[in-house]
Amino acid sequence: MQDTPDQAAFHMADIRDKRSTRRRAVAIGELYAGPVAYPLIVERRLPKGDALVMAEVAGLQGAKHASMLMPLCHPLPLELVRIRCVAIPERQAIRVYCECATEARTGVEMEALAGASAALLTLYDLSKPVEPALGIGGVRLLFKEGGKSGLWLHPDGMSEQERALYRPRDLARLDGVACAVITLSDSASVDPAPDRSGPLVLEGLKRLGASVDAMEILPDGIDPLATRLRALADAGIRLCVCTGGTGLGPRDLTPEALHAVADRTVPGLAEMFRSLSSQHTPLSWLSRAEVVQVGSMLVVALPGSPRAAKQGMDILSPVFAHALAMIDGQGHA
Repeated sequence: MQDTPDQAAFHMADIRDKRSTRRRAVAIGELYAGPVAYPLIVERRLPKGDALVMAEVAGLQGAKHASMLMPLCHPLPLELVRIRCVAIPERQAIRVYCECATEARTGVEMEALAGASAALLTLYDLSKPVEPALGIGGVRLLFKEGGKSGLWLHPDGMSEQERALYRPRDLARLDGVACAVITLSDSASVDPAPDRSGPLVLEGLKRLGASVDAMEILPDGIDPLATRLRALADAGIRLCVCTGGTGLGPRDLTPEALHAVADRTVPGLAEMFRSLSSQHTPLSWLSRAEVVQVGSMLVVALPGSPRAAKQGMDILSPVFAHALAMIDGQGHA
């Protein structure tokens, strides 16, 4: 009997439905060289040659060959591999950093770890003729960024120097920003139990630190939403995310409601959503998702399906804070 994919002993993670995003990771580790090998390494006087230069070359090769070393690791087109070897005199050690970056559907932490490990093993290989009692330790991921998870920092933390050099970037926060969530649905306005999209949007906003002052369900149509948007803008709400009513059905009128009250349209963000969503499904091009400005409030209309609403938040969340800053006249910095 032939095994099905679910019965296979091992399988690569299926990333076909994931969206390509910018990814970056930095890994570190140390060679404990000891009093004999350490000065020869830093003075570049080892018998086999300059271990620090060779470690950089080996680290580059190690990162690029990560998928060859680890069978379930996806091959990635790396756009950056940078190796740094730093002498730590107080411990007679050499610390190795490997920074990797790309734009892909999966992260580059294994590439960074492979690069750091290859550099450390090369330092070991070139140093062992003068000191066999070497050690390698502390190999770990320093941080990774990108994808829907955003920034992850190792619990052991980073030094101020490391932060200044690598500048790990998280999604721009919306701490304290007054937001609202509106679900547009005739059926859910009668029985809110089936609404799953609104809570997903709420979760996405709270993850950014936003203060969600209103969460409600309105029936489809132009007037109820248009009236509510004017009231929210007058009440000082800065960001309103709507879900539902953006399709081609006869009652899908959310874009028309936004146009009825819009002071300005923001077509680029709507096209950004459709374009990046098309990496998940070609049906995204049928969406009439819309983004407008009502007074000083940014209004985003996403599709009503939970999956599309969550993807919309993942796609647009990185630009919300900057968009609001521009509305406030803070420019493009």
